[in-house]
Amino acid sequence: MSLDASHSASVRIAWRAEFKAMLLLSWPLVLTNLAQIALTTTDVIVLGRLGPSALAAGALGVSLYFGILIFGIGVITGTSPMMAEAIGRRRHMMRDIRRTFRQGLWSAVIIAVPAWIVLWHAEAVLLAFGQEAAVAADAQVFLHALQWGFLPTLGFIALRSFVAVLERPLWALVVTGVAILFNAAANWVLVFGHLGLPAMGLRGSGLATTLSNVFLFAGLALVVTFNQKFRRYHLFGRWWRADWPRLIALWRLGLPIGATLTFEITVFSAAVFFMGQFGTAAVAAHSIAFQIASATFMVPMGLSQAATVRVGRAYGAHDADGITRAGWSAFTLSLLFMTSMSVLMLVAPRALISVFIDIDAAANAAVVELAVLFLFCAAVFQIADGAQAVGAGMLRGLQDTRVPMIFALVGYWGFGMPLSLLFAFKLGFGGVGIWIGLAAGLVAVAIVMMWRWTRRERLGLVPVA
Repeated sequence: MSLDASHSASVRIAWRAEFKAMLLLSWPLVLTNLAQIALTTTDVIVLGRLGPSALAAGALGVSLYFGILIFGIGVITGTSPMMAEAIGRRRHMMRDIRRTFRQGLWSAVIIAVPAWIVLWHAEAVLLAFGQEAAVAADAQVFLHALQWGFLPTLGFIALRSFVAVLERPLWALVVTGVAILFNAAANWVLVFGHLGLPAMGLRGSGLATTLSNVFLFAGLALVVTFNQKFRRYHLFGRWWRADWPRLIALWRLGLPIGATLTFEITVFSAAVFFMGQFGTAAVAAHSIAFQIASATFMVPMGLSQAATVRVGRAYGAHDADGITRAGWSAFTLSLLFMTSMSVLMLVAPRALISVFIDIDAAANAAVVELAVLFLFCAAVFQIADGAQAVGAGMLRGLQDTRVPMIFALVGYWGFGMPLSLLFAFKLGFGGVGIWIGLAAGLVAVAIVMMWRWTRRERLGLVPVA
């Protein structure tokens, strides 16, 4: 065999090995993301059975909650590339992983306290955005029970990052899967009143999800404390001790990630508020379409998390070829999946909508009609949504977070949101106009994220071996 043929064979083997590693790491992360979104999706499904008013209140509450939570998730996610880089570098690995994880817990507390204050006054916030008084009041009832799951959720994200960078994410999936069953049972008991308990409606749904989030954190904490492969890191030992240099380093990396995710999620959250101008049916239809799009988005999100780990490990080892293989493997898998989801939304929208609402009921006709239109828009931006998510994850593996944050700000709020308002209110497209703008923003961000990735070596983002 010639040297060229031998080299080509080695390259093919390396690429196949990377695709295999990416799949093995990403599928539990994908399913864990789907399971986590299923917690609030369960709330929306259950509240839909209580009627359009309860569904609208729950949708508004979830949107406000996630608009704040996603920032915290982003900051805590900064632990992932830091721990992955430590593994790739190998020097002082266990100590650095432990220091980073502990400051992830500190950051969770720092973020949770002001978040609780804002969520406690949710009614005033929603009224300031022009929502109906009755719906805003019901959303606050829901959030007063849901908000206490905020801190354990962030703690779970730190634990999930830890098991992911060790490439053992299956434990997070197992715990989350059990939490879904627990949440469904708790909703059945607390919302409708079973097993001798009173029917608590909206408050019961929020409480069920809070208890489920506590279960998530406690369950995975027990795993990393007693499992032989994890306990040697002593993650919770003296976690209360200050480590200001590491805390500052985490926020320097994680704050732009939190801002990037916030810019994207708050665009969709703001869309809910603007949908309120077009009536309860528009809000309910938007919540259904958004839940479906969020579910499909969990796959590229999981691939993004896997890309951060795989790219981050190669980054720590100064392996430029490994960085390339890890990034493009995640991107290719995302492209294939989101293309298939786009086709599904185009050919079977009513089947997807029927999961959330009775599509044959006359009272739901307006909601179904609007949801079909919104899903058409979602189908258009599926590929771009996957590209921007994975692109951001690839860049995070290189610990490049500040410029992508600017891309997100300009793309979502400087471009997408103005187009939404233009099409919805000035040009008279209504709720569909809002979704047109959202799609345009996602496409713009996807383009610039991938442009930066393709220029990573010229920009000095890849370390020299």
